[in-house]
Amino acid sequence: MMKRIVLAYSGGLDTSFCLAWLREELGAEVLAVTADTGGFTPERSEEIAARAMALGAESHIWLDLKDQVFDDFVSYIVKGNLLKGGVYPLCVAAERTAQARSIAQLALERGANGLAHGSTAAGNDQVRFDVLFRAIAPGLEIHAPVRDLGWTREREAAYLAERGLALPPGTKEYSVNESLWGVTIGGKETHDPWTEPPEAVYQLTRPLARTPDLPREIVLGFEKGIPVAIDGERLPGPELVGRLNALAGEHGVGRGIHVGETVLGIKGRIAFEAPAPLVLIQAHRELEKLVLTKWQAYWSAQVGLFYAQHLHEGSYLDPVMRDLEAFLDSLQERVTGEVRLALHKGNARVAGVRSPHSLFGRGARYGEETALWDGRDAAGFGKIAGISSRIAAERDRTSDPEGG
Repeated sequence: MMKRIVLAYSGGLDTSFCLAWLREELGAEVLAVTADTGGFTPERSEEIAARAMALGAESHIWLDLKDQVFDDFVSYIVKGNLLKGGVYPLCVAAERTAQARSIAQLALERGANGLAHGSTAAGNDQVRFDVLFRAIAPGLEIHAPVRDLGWTREREAAYLAERGLALPPGTKEYSVNESLWGVTIGGKETHDPWTEPPEAVYQLTRPLARTPDLPREIVLGFEKGIPVAIDGERLPGPELVGRLNALAGEHGVGRGIHVGETVLGIKGRIAFEAPAPLVLIQAHRELEKLVLTKWQAYWSAQVGLFYAQHLHEGSYLDPVMRDLEAFLDSLQERVTGEVRLALHKGNARVAGVRSPHSLFGRGARYGEETALWDGRDAAGFGKIAGISSRIAAERDRTSDPEGG
């Protein structure tokens, strides 16, 4: 029986090579599926579909996942203030999880007997695809030609060129991933932690020398932790992210380089552009400071770290993730309000925050006055708060360090 394989197809070098190789070497009928998680222009979309058919795909299928990415992933990345390594907003992890889930479901619907992806043996994406594919479609064989063969990008390009299927120049140098939630760039300089990628690799953000001299102030509106408006204009999630990417990117906001642990245990490094994610998370965190109690804020941070790690490692379908989402949803019940920010020369500075659920100034003003206690209460609190430290200090002054 002929193999019928559903390939996660981005239109880039790796997945284009996979399409050609699966057809030629395995004699497979390949359904090329592009899961649109944002970042595609109409021209680019047409180019990807045409390329898939030119490479011999039995058909090309386009899945629009932008709303799904926002609702299922972006919302919780914002609610949990998820920044891997303190800088990176998990752009690819969210995108790959959405893609793998939808592509595996489609493969079952289309009666395929195989699934394929273009991940390498050294990257995180192979784990994300494999874990989701096996969880959703456990009976389908997984094909990963790039990983299995261990070929370089140059050799893949040569394989295609020999068959008259050459890709445009430049596709061999960098692996660029663009989505609703940001752009990641890997290759060349990213493999040396001392070297900075060149200006030419960036797409969403202006270099600082070409950003406006005057700051741009914006107001972001949130409802129950979800960003819903810019400057009072309510927008659907994906449109809001796109608008904010443009606004913040114009002022050079959103570039970063992330060095961290890969799923496989080695160090990895990527450059990224995520104007909207970084601004939204910064604004959301400030709004949380205004409305959450101390212990709510504490557990928000702990849950966020755990959730980010599992999303990064492809464990999105573990039931614990639904438990954590329920906690985050509960935590966000009062995270409603507005945050005022100034965008200027690569920075997004919080200038103000307000909420109908604010805990600020309710009966007391820090450092000045209070109607909630008097000076005697404060003096007693200071005395009692220091008792454990006082007792420990007295013990250390009087005890014999030699135990005699």
